[in-house]
Amino acid sequence: MGFRRIDENIIRIEMAHRNSHRIKKGFTLIELLVVVLILGLLTSIALPSYISSVKSAREGAANANARALATAVQSKAIISGAYDTSLADYATDMGGAIPMNPCTGTTTGYTISVSANTATVSANVGTNCGSWSPTTFSLTL
Repeated sequence: MGFRRIDENIIRIEMAHRNSHRIKKGFTLIELLVVVLILGLLTSIALPSYISSVKSAREGAANANARALATAVQSKAIISGAYDTSLADYATDMGGAIPMNPCTGTTTGYTISVSANTATVSANVGTNCGSWSPTTFSLTL
């Protein structure tokens, strides 16, 4: 009779142990909310910095592309003796295509201004970079 009572107690303990495992599977709602809150805080801290660095990179790329275009304009002007304001004329000098201006999202996002023996080349501002002042490259024959 004593063994039967021990067996029943062992069965009860095992059943309680199995039930406690079933309950503890997964995450509680509070744990999930804490994780979502932490992710939201990290995003709110990191996102403005990321957006700022993307804009800076676009501005730098637009200025670098304008500098490369200014070099092509100057090279062609030295050979021909005059500046040309048509962007399409410089495509072959730029490796086959005018580079895209990341601030405007187009290949026509550059301005070439000519007066007598001088020219200026700059990137257009566009909407992808916010408010910034592009570098103007001055050229003289």
